[in-house]
Amino acid sequence: MTTPLSIRFDPALLDRLRRRAVARDTTASGLAQRLVDEGLRAQEFPGIVFRDGPSGRRAGLASGPDVWEVVAALRHSDVRGDAAVEAVAVDFDLTPGRVRVALEYYGAYAPEIDGEIEQNDHAAEEALRAWQGQRRLLA
Repeated sequence: MTTPLSIRFDPALLDRLRRRAVARDTTASGLAQRLVDEGLRAQEFPGIVFRDGPSGRRAGLASGPDVWEVVAALRHSDVRGDAAVEAVAVDFDLTPGRVRVALEYYGAYAPEIDGEIEQNDHAAEEALRAWQGQRRLLA
């Protein structure tokens, strides 16, 4: 359930918000809510940004991979603890601190990130099946 909040916008800002909402096929209030949520998350977790992509909007490291990619790599690491953070940092050419930012974000939004990992795993399985079908046809 949502709770209403009255906000006064500068007319030029409100016009930009409405135009962007139309371009994204959403409402101005829905877009404003998303932007406020993302802004608060970015302030809570410095270094986290939000970007659009084929799977929708997702959290990522500024100039780096998506959070779900870092978390998936940590899960698949052959080592644990700080050694896993170090290994993933090397693999993604990140500092260990940036890997920890992704890990902290995951701690706060685990269901969201788990869903993105699951969605990616499903897409990878579908792509593999399609490739195998092509190979069988050409064999």
